[in-house]
Amino acid sequence: MPTITFTQPDGSEQVLQVADGTTLMRAAVSNGVDGIVGECGGQAMCATCHVYVRPEYARSLPEITEDEDEMLDCTTAARTDASRLGCQVAVGPTLGAIVVDVPADQV
Repeated sequence: MPTITFTQPDGSEQVLQVADGTTLMRAAVSNGVDGIVGECGGQAMCATCHVYVRPEYARSLPEITEDEDEMLDCTTAARTDASRLGCQVAVGPTLGAIVVDVPADQV
């Protein structure tokens, strides 16, 4: 089972084991991870699932789509090279583990 680690701004971590194909947003919302809202339900339309992907995992992710890129310009917390929308990142056979940092502000 893939593992997702959400690191909060205070350094606390929540480690989740999820089924293949689960997005970061769906895992966070389903397990009560603070700071991940997912208002649009995973349609890349709200940017309330913004996360910072640790560099060692970033190269395993698919390219940012045009829609995701546009929404990342609308995040409450500063966009960085590590920014991704959690609804657009799924774990599974090619990404068995990932660590992300949750921004201090989401909405």
